[in-house]
Parts: sequence; structure tokens; C-alpha cells
Amino acid sequence: MPLLVSFVGGDAGTWSIESLAPVVGEGLPAAPRLEVVESRAARARGSAWEFRGVTSNERYLTRAERDALRAVQQPLGRTTSTHAALIPITKSEAWWELAQDERRRIFEDTSHHLTISLRYLPAVARRLHHGRDLGEPFDFLTWFEYAEDDAAGFEELVALLRATEEWTYVVREVDVRLRK
Repeated sequence: MPLLVSFVGGDAGTWSIESLAPVVGEGLPAAPRLEVVESRAARARGSAWEFRGVTSNERYLTRAERDALRAVQQPLGRTTSTHAALIPITKSEAWWELAQDERRRIFEDTSHHLTISLRYLPAVARRLHHGRDLGEPFDFLTWFEYAEDDAAGFEELVALLRATEEWTYVVREVDVRLRK
């Protein structure tokens, strides 16, 4: 079942924002805290920013890849996960003009997105939220949680993914790092 999730940057929230940096394109206004709201609740008032996304099916995975991911993927909210990252991403119109099979080729056959990511699971828990069809400013809201001991591995994962062909289609990306 799809889940609507809001990421609200403001004065209140479970997560403390440690850094908020643009990677490509425009950044975000400063905010000290982040709240993750999993509901269809009304938009928050008084926040510096709020982005919504919805969970969906895994669009570019084969059955074997999906099964491999599900075999090692850990749930969010683990007590050991004291670090998190919210990485909102917008891809270019050139990306969206590609046919599904062309995006799939770039996603896995060329960029090896899942293959790279699997190396860092189960240490890193992740969930992808789609914002494009909701009219949001970011196509994807990527959410990651991990323990302090796994922070270096997470940095490696992000660096490897940003070096792929897939990331040449990114026109806006912001890196928000958080701690409980």
C-alpha cells in the first residue's frame, strides 16, 4: 500500500539537522530540525520547507533483483540508527523523455545502482519516495538511516552512486544529514 510521507524542516522534529548542502542546483533554507510524518495530515505550518513523497513499486527492478533487495533490506526505525540522510533529487527532462527500458538500462545495466547499493545493506536502511506525480519540486526523496559505525560506508555508497551515468541526469540535489 502506498504511503504518503512528508519531510518537514523547521524548529521541531525528531531529527537534528547537522548539515544541509546543495550538491547540484539550488539548496534549501536553513532549518534546525526535521520531522518525518507518515500520514495524509495537513501540511505543517511555520516550517522552513516541506516536501511530500509517496512510496511505490520498485520501477526498475527485475524479480531477482527485487528478491535480493528484500532478502537483506532492514526496516527503518532501528534503535541503532542514530544517523540519517534525506537526499531530495530532481532529474532532467531528458531523463523523463527516455522510455522505461532506456531508464532501466541506465539505472542498472550501466550505472549498477542496485548492485552498488546491495553492498551496503543491511547496514543502511533506505526508502524511496516519489514526488514528481504529486507536483512536488523534487522527483525523489531518498531517505537513509544507519548507525554511527556505518557512516563511512554510507559516504562511500553516496560517492559511488554520484559517479554513475544515472547521476548525469540529476539537475537538483540537496544533501541533508541528520542525527538523533
